[in-house]
Amino acid sequence: MTTVTLDALDLSALLCSRVCHDVISPVGAIVNGLEVLEDEDSAEMRDFALDLIRKSARQASARLQFARIAFGAAGSAGASIDLADAENVARGMFGDEKTKLTWSAPRALFPKNKVKLVLNLVVIAVTAIPRGGVIDVSITGEGDAPVFVLTAKGAYARIPPHVEKLIAGTPESGTVDAHAIQPFYAGLVARAAEMDVRFSIEGDTVTIRAEPAAAPAGDVEDVRDSDDHQDGGNGI
Repeated sequence: MTTVTLDALDLSALLCSRVCHDVISPVGAIVNGLEVLEDEDSAEMRDFALDLIRKSARQASARLQFARIAFGAAGSAGASIDLADAENVARGMFGDEKTKLTWSAPRALFPKNKVKLVLNLVVIAVTAIPRGGVIDVSITGEGDAPVFVLTAKGAYARIPPHVEKLIAGTPESGTVDAHAIQPFYAGLVARAAEMDVRFSIEGDTVTIRAEPAAAPAGDVEDVRDSDDHQDGGNGI
């Protein structure tokens, strides 16, 4: 398998395309609502337009706030992000009549890349239940060694096509487009955060588990050799 790499320009362009795709629909609805306000004298239609503008503005704001943390440089002045902020943007982005989001996590600051990873895994969990359902996010452990378990339960649940290879950085096509950039980016963030991501499915439930990457066997052996050397080679 060939690992795909993207240069900085291609990666930024594809992520920008992804964000634009997410916000263009509510922004377009706002424009439509404003046009109705300009052209209609009917009180009923004007009320409809105002309601459309309100809902679409909230949706656009929620999507931009989510993208700011999940894909952007939010909190760039520091190395940590509050998990409460991550919960708020996830609920704003995905909490609706179709999908229910539950969130269990400590009130704590976690390393930025680990928070970005869990938000990107929420995006993938949503795609695992195309008809909607319940997504449960559980975060345990300390910031330096957390465990994320996301379960997505709903009708027609499935591990999203190609997502495992995209996260591994080895897409079957050998290329990455704007449609595939989000799981590919999630894999980049997982490696930067030194986390392994695994998928499983049972019945109508997909489970995504992310935990600290295991140290290569050679690294463990090197540590043991170093300890033996410090103890005079007696292994005591």
